[in-house]
Formats: sequence, C-alpha cells, structure tokens
Amino acid sequence: MIDAAISRVTGYLKDAVDRYKRDAAYPVPAFRLTVDGHDIAQLISPRLMSLDLTDNRGVEADQLSITLSDHDGLLAIPPKGAVLRLWLGWTDTGLVDKGTYTVDETEHSGAPDVLSIRARSADLRKGLKVKRERSWSSKTLGDILRDIAIGNGLTTTIAAALDSLGIPHLTQANESDANLLSRLGEDFDAMISVKAGCLLCLPAGGGKTASGLDLPHITLTRVEGDQHRYLQAERDSYDGVRAYFYDVNSAKKQEAIAGGGKNLKDLRHTYSDKQSALRAARAEFNRLQRGSATLSYTLAMGRPDLIPELTYTLQGVKAEIDEIIWYGGNVQHTLSADNGYTVNLSLESKLPEDTVDGLAEENQQDYTGIIAYYREEKTGKEKTRTAGDQTKPKRLLWLYANKYTAKRAVDREWKRLQEAKAKAMRPVQDGATS
Repeated sequence: MIDAAISRVTGYLKDAVDRYKRDAAYPVPAFRLTVDGHDIAQLISPRLMSLDLTDNRGVEADQLSITLSDHDGLLAIPPKGAVLRLWLGWTDTGLVDKGTYTVDETEHSGAPDVLSIRARSADLRKGLKVKRERSWSSKTLGDILRDIAIGNGLTTTIAAALDSLGIPHLTQANESDANLLSRLGEDFDAMISVKAGCLLCLPAGGGKTASGLDLPHITLTRVEGDQHRYLQAERDSYDGVRAYFYDVNSAKKQEAIAGGGKNLKDLRHTYSDKQSALRAARAEFNRLQRGSATLSYTLAMGRPDLIPELTYTLQGVKAEIDEIIWYGGNVQHTLSADNGYTVNLSLESKLPEDTVDGLAEENQQDYTGIIAYYREEKTGKEKTRTAGDQTKPKRLLWLYANKYTAKRAVDREWKRLQEAKAKAMRPVQDGATS
C-alpha cells in the first residue's frame, strides 16, 4: 500500500510505458538524488515517505530531511559525512538543482521500521563554526567579509552599497565566523549567506542581486495557494530602538536612538562607537517595520525555482494582502505521499527602498501630507502617490503593489490625518468659545 501511494507521487514506475502514459496526461512531481555522485532516486522512490528541504535566508545552514520506509529491513544506514545532491521539479518542466548537503544525523526507528536522514548544506564549512579571537580596526564591511571568506576557502560577492561601509573597530572574541557573520548581518541590515562556495552580502529586503539588478518578481494567485496565514502586528508596539556605546573620551555609556518615543527596544550588545550603535539601531528598527505584517503562503503545486530574497505580489487572497509587495524569507519544499510536492513561503512586508533610512529617523510629527511608494508594474521601479502638502509628509510604511492600491492607502491615511487634526483642534475652539 505504501509503495503504491509513493509511486503515484514521485513519478517512478517500473513500467516505462505506464509512466509515459501517465506523464503525458498530467504533470507529476519528480526528484533526483545522488549520494557521493551515485544516483539513487529510482532505488529509494518506492520507499520515500517524505522529503523536506528548507532553504534558509541568511547564514543559517539549509536543511534536508528524508524519511524512508525500511519495512523489509534492506536499507543501509548512510555514514555521517556522505554528500547528497538534490534536484526537484515536475515531469513536464524538468528538474532544478537544489544544491548539495552533508549528512550529519541518521535515525532508525520502528516498528514499522523507518530510516530518517538529516543533512545540512555543504557550504556551511566546519571552519565557519570554529571559535576565533581577532579584531579589525578602521576597515570596511567588505574588507572584513573578504578576510572571513579567504580563511574558509570561499569566494565573495558583496553589494556595492554595503562593501564600503566603514567599521572603526570590530572584535571577534571567542566567537565563530558563522556567528560573527550573523551579527554583522543584523548590525548592517544585510542578508549574509554562504551559497555554492560563495559568501554573499546583499541589502536585506531589497530583492536585488549583488550587482544591483532586480531579482525576479513573482505573482501568485489564490488558485495557486493551498493555505495562507496573515498576521498584522501593531507597528507602534515599539516607537524606536536604542543602542548603547562608549564614547572614546569618556567611560560613560552613551545611547543612540533610531525612531523615538517612550517605548524603545534596547539592543543587548554595547558598541564601541556612536556610528556603529546608530547603524545597528537603524537596522533593527527597519526589521521591526518589515515584520509588522507577515504572511505564510503554501503553494498547492510546488515551484522549485523559488528561493529566499524574491519579492511577491498576491492576487485574489484578501484586499490587505493583495495591496502590498511581499519580501521572501525561508522557503520550505515538501514532497510526500499524502500531499505531493508543495512549497511553503515565509513572507514579510517590503519597505520602500528610498525611505529605509528615513523611516528609521521618523517619529511622531506635525505632518502636512501623505506619501506612499508603489512598484510600477511594467518597469519594477518605485514611484509615489501623494496627498496634501509635501513639506513634511508622513511616509506610509509599506511598498504598495500598484498605483491604485497606493492611492487608496494615501487617501485613507490622509482622511485619518485630517480627522485627527480636527479632533485636536476642538478643545482649543471650545475653550475659546466659552
């Protein structure tokens, strides 16, 4: 019974004629898997219970989990360190290379007997996990990333906007390179990862390549989705972010604030200078803004071409979901006997690129107008819609999907702003009358 169910999903039938007839009728999920260069897909296909691949954003290792039926006891437990390479796709469109993974954990359980194999991306070298002691002074972010890459046998691709950013002083004290990369990514609001032997550093939330070109923009419809979960958090839960630093000429702890107000989020790390502290505070504040709306979206028919860092437009789901651009985080590919091949996307609201630094500085003000940014559908460029006087406009948080949704948002916020001003004026007018 298990064999029959798996065969329907994975598209590997012993009878080539039956397979051809079926594939001609409708597309079927397909995969290819090699172990140390040997193709084993057809051998394990009848035993495959589930295959999960999580493509993580950032320096965290991608993870591959495979569960196989060992009902007849004939499976051999693979050794730790074996190298797996995976391709995923469909019988009508072909396969997409999803990278290489090193087996680091195996488990055999029963009854019924099941073999579970867990592997992590081979790009996260052992050297990245070794704790080190070193420091840099008067260097750029690019200089430090290249030093780390050379020490781990990696090439580098660094966005020009990040490469030349100065770092007065940085200390790596009993800290692994992987942890340091993660910390730098947080401080600079950058996406730093290791893929295919290359250390990548891109602006977070940009949806761009290191050279500045736009990554593919994906449009998804309600028909393509199987499940979704939309969450909008209160953006004003934190008014700003505070980071602490020590002044060179004083032992007194100083503070740098992005945003403002009474309810501030404090960063735990204490920085060596004001520039680094303010940069970290701005980065965290922007992350909080992006996370003010999140969306988990499951595709009923998986797409192997989807990776982290892409941008998305949704259509036909819900007005609040459809009206903004979404920025892609982790991507989970799942192949199973019960559900076929599905993909789950972790998305967050995208900020306009032109206003990221401005958002970090903006606080409650006496606004004179409203400005919203939207993505021009034909060119992919960011443009604006406005209302009121633009001397001191309130910038709307999200990047909107088109000029129509941006205009609706501007009109809605402009109406709220006028109503709030009228309400604030009433006590003054009432007092004057009395």
